[in-house]
Formats: sequence, structure tokens, C-alpha cells
Amino acid sequence: MAKFNNGNFEFEFGDASPKQLASAVILIFGLLVVGYAIWSAAYVVDAHQQAVVLRFGEFHKVEVPGLRFKIPGIDERVLVDMSEKDMRLPMGQTTRAGDWSTFEVNRSDSQSLILTGDLYAAVVEWNIFWRVTEPEKYIFSFNEDHVERALTAVARSTMHRIVGDYSADETLTAKRDEIALAALGEMRKELEAFDAGIEITDLQLQRVTPPDVVKPSFDDVNGSVQKKQQLILQARRERASLLPLAYADRDKVVREAEGYAKRRLAEAEGEIAALLAKYESYKLAPEVTRQRMYLETMERVFENGGRKLILDEQLKGMVPLLPLRGQ
Repeated sequence: MAKFNNGNFEFEFGDASPKQLASAVILIFGLLVVGYAIWSAAYVVDAHQQAVVLRFGEFHKVEVPGLRFKIPGIDERVLVDMSEKDMRLPMGQTTRAGDWSTFEVNRSDSQSLILTGDLYAAVVEWNIFWRVTEPEKYIFSFNEDHVERALTAVARSTMHRIVGDYSADETLTAKRDEIALAALGEMRKELEAFDAGIEITDLQLQRVTPPDVVKPSFDDVNGSVQKKQQLILQARRERASLLPLAYADRDKVVREAEGYAKRRLAEAEGEIAALLAKYESYKLAPEVTRQRMYLETMERVFENGGRKLILDEQLKGMVPLLPLRGQ
């Protein structure tokens, strides 16, 4: 015979009265109700989540990770994943950032073609990283399907507009980082207008290539560009090796010129000093100085004039015999 123990009394169901049976049933039912209330009121918010509590269908509060409680039948909790997510565009699926185990990409070039500013086409694929920042706005603005469609529409329209401002060569080579930064800024502005409680944290260009139809020609052009860069580097190396020699020659010529200038200046100053000394002598004895200068000048003239014959101008009546032979 089964027994029921209610703490203070013990009885057997076979011997219990209807009143006692009713009390036992009510007690068990109450315990079940209390257990269900506690079970339905308690919930756990994971570390990467936040819970939005709705009271009578309206926003009440946001709960952080941990064990939380709500009023059964009145409050409703909506768990929102706050972790960073990754979306591959123009075609792909959203995953948590860094989780590539289920990631699949549709490599259709027709979906990835974007018209550049010089009216060429480039295959552009990129990743956007986004997360929920205000869960109370997010749950009333989007569900998971809607946010993917909205992000895809914003990202694709923005990327088409940004790439359309650059040439094909800039898009495929030097301006990739600049395009990514410009697109990230534009997408953030677009999302601010939605006021949906989400933000794009980063954008990374993954595949920027020419279409398969023109890829061989592009490879040829790219090879030419690389050859050009190689020649430029060789020219720079040659320039770097020749410049020191040129600088050395320049310095040598400059030093020689400076030395010549100093020497000529010293000679000029010496000549000036000599002339000044002669002038001082001339002032003291003009006739003597003039005669001495005349004699010195004639000495220099005759010294370099070769053989001289001097005849007395007073000689008369005699024909001077000049040598008819010799030099």
C-alpha cells in the first residue's frame, strides 16, 4: 500500500478520506504550478547574446548575459545574437565571423560584374562584417532574412556606385584599399538612415579580377606593367649608383673653382697693393718714379723683342753697314 508523507502527517491512500485525497491532489497540483511558473519565468542569456524583454508586446528592457527571470504570461523574451557576422557578397550566406565550416560561395561572374568608371567591367567580390548594436531596435526593424536582404541591397548599390568612380586599372590594382574604405563609409551612412540597431564593422575586398573573356589580355597588360616597374627599379638602382660619383665630381670641381677664386683674389690684392705702393712712391718723387717705371717697362719690352741694333742718331756721312747674313 503506497504512503504519502506531507511533512507532519503520514497516511495510506487506501485508508485516506476524500478530504485528505483532495488536499493531496491540490498540493501536488500547486507544486506542479509553482514548478512550471519557475521554469517558464527563468531563462539563460548566453555570453554572445542579449535578451529583449517585451511586456504586453511592447519593449520593456534589455537583459545582459546570465540567468534572468520574467513574468510568465506577461513578459516575452527575445534572444538576439550580438556576435559579429560575416556576409560574402554579391552572392553567399551569412555566418559568424571566423566560422567558415558551412560557408559556400556562388562563383558566378555574371553576378559579380561591376561597371567601372571607364566603362569596363570587373569581377568584384567582398566580405562585410556586421553586428547588432541596439537589439531593441533590431527586433522591431528586421528579422534575420530581412537584414540579409537589406544589407545585400545596401552593399551592392554602394559598391556599384563607388567602383563606378574609378577606372578598371585602379580597381584591379592600386586603389583597392581606397575603394574598400570609401564603400565602408558609404554603407555605414546608408544604414544610419534605417535606424535598425545594426552596424557594419568592416569591409574587405576578396576577389577583384577581370572577366574570364578578357583575362588573357589583362594578364598581358599586367605583365607589361610589371616589366615597367622592373625597369623603373633598375633605373633607380643605376641612378643610386651614379649619383654619388656625380656628387663627388661636382664637389671636386667646386673645390677647384673655390681654390682658383681664392688664388686670383690673392693675386689681385697683391697687384693692388703693389700699385698702391708705387702710387705712394710717385707722390713722394714723381719724376724719379716716372723715369724708373719707364725704364722697367722698356726693359721688359726689349727683353722679349729679340736681337736689337742701336744706331746713334747723330751719326752723319757714313752709311751704316748692316749685316747681310745671319739671322
